[in-house]
Amino acid sequence: MEGAAASSEGLRYAEYARVPTGAGKGQAELDRGLARTMIAVGLGVATVAFAGRYAFHLWKPLEQTITETAKRISTSSLSSYYKGGFEQKMSRREASLILGVSPSAGKAKIKTAHRRIMILNHPDKGK
Repeated sequence: MEGAAASSEGLRYAEYARVPTGAGKGQAELDRGLARTMIAVGLGVATVAFAGRYAFHLWKPLEQTITETAKRISTSSLSSYYKGGFEQKMSRREASLILGVSPSAGKAKIKTAHRRIMILNHPDKGK
């Protein structure tokens, strides 16, 4: 009985310790695959580095152009609201600029524009 137990014990360990046939060939293929992967990663890193270098060299002249263009565009031209120097007494022209209507607009159009501005600027808007 002891012999059978010892042999079954030996079989259990033999399953884990067994080296598959052709292990050298599998290891060589694994090494080649790993080498190919490392070469591909190295080429990818080099490509990204060269592209980054090119972008930095290209960015210097573009940075100046973008900065100059941004300075030329005034912020008041981007807004649809009148940011004007208010006079002591509001003129019809200034009122029409604030409301966004023409100076010769009718009463209905002025009331609609006034209502729109008041709704947009009301403190309870959205509550």
